[in-house]
Amino acid sequence: MPYNPFFEEDIDVLVEEEVTDDTGTGELSQLIVYNDEVNTFEWVIKCFEEVLRHSSEQAEQLSVIIHTKGKATVKTAPLKDLRPKKDALVERGLSAVIED
Repeated sequence: MPYNPFFEEDIDVLVEEEVTDDTGTGELSQLIVYNDEVNTFEWVIKCFEEVLRHSSEQAEQLSVIIHTKGKATVKTAPLKDLRPKKDALVERGLSAVIED
């Protein structure tokens, strides 16, 4: 990948929302995005902002983590809430899965 101006050795991730399970079951799932050699940082950031409603700072940080570690959990929520978000990311060309 080209030079990444967002890369820092120590990475702090902004957490902007409290996750609650509105189904009452207490079970949350994780939306995970994997690194690839196709999508640009700019595209991944835009997808996270539009689909997941992350701030630009959080989207940038997650894209760096995905690039350096190979994957990252980008959202935690009940499964029913994550399915459409995962589908939207996959439709945009990202490699995304849901794990319990």
